[in-house]
Amino acid sequence: MKFRIPFLPQPPRVNVIRLQGVIGTGSRGLSDSAMAPLIERAFTRGKPVAVALQVNSPGGSPVQSALIAARIRRMADEKHIPVHAFVEDMAASGGYWLACAGDCIWVDDSSLIGSIGVIFASFGFPELMAKQGIERRVVTSGRSKSFADPFLPQKPEDIVRLKAIQTPIHNAFITHVKARRGNRLADADLFNADIWVGQQAVDLGLADGLAHLVPKLKALYGDKVQLVPHGQKKPLLSRFGLNLAEDAVAAIEERALWAQYGG
Repeated sequence: MKFRIPFLPQPPRVNVIRLQGVIGTGSRGLSDSAMAPLIERAFTRGKPVAVALQVNSPGGSPVQSALIAARIRRMADEKHIPVHAFVEDMAASGGYWLACAGDCIWVDDSSLIGSIGVIFASFGFPELMAKQGIERRVVTSGRSKSFADPFLPQKPEDIVRLKAIQTPIHNAFITHVKARRGNRLADADLFNADIWVGQQAVDLGLADGLAHLVPKLKALYGDKVQLVPHGQKKPLLSRFGLNLAEDAVAAIEERALWAQYGG
């Protein structure tokens, strides 16, 4: 048991929030509701001198990305606590949205950074169904209810409508990055969903330097700095193997998203 003598100075404390995985609302994903108590504790427990984000995400829901990042910024501004984001394998798409919640972003030489864009992906089966003699029967009460139906041929008007949906989401992403990175961004086309690696991202102003969490925080706050982790706990049902079907589907979806970037 440790005893603290109240009148002796305590070493500086940095609370560390782990942002690992796909961003969404499933049992395995990062969501605002799941992260809210962790973020709250990270900014209030033990009078931290800073909060660090360990980011390792291929992205996911733009709404959940925005909600989590906004929550981090509200707490940081309210408590006047600096935030350092450290990228591991990747901060792509929504993962980079989260990284931009940091006042500074540190990456590894091999970290994948960027993918500032929006994607809609699906499959189409009309020819296969025709060969198998399968007839698709759909009855709707609105002409948009069969929008982007994977069992029907893709329509030019559907593509136009998808672009119209994607554009404001993409613009919100761009606005967030510009607001957070400011004049650190290079005068280049950074918002066409390209991916950059390590030093490339630093050169373009998408990150501030190459650094790992422990040595960088020791350099900033001293060798005696206390790093206190705050991460999500596995859901109770998953811990006992009682949620296998949902976990299996979530794992497949997560793997597909990581695979876009070679993960």
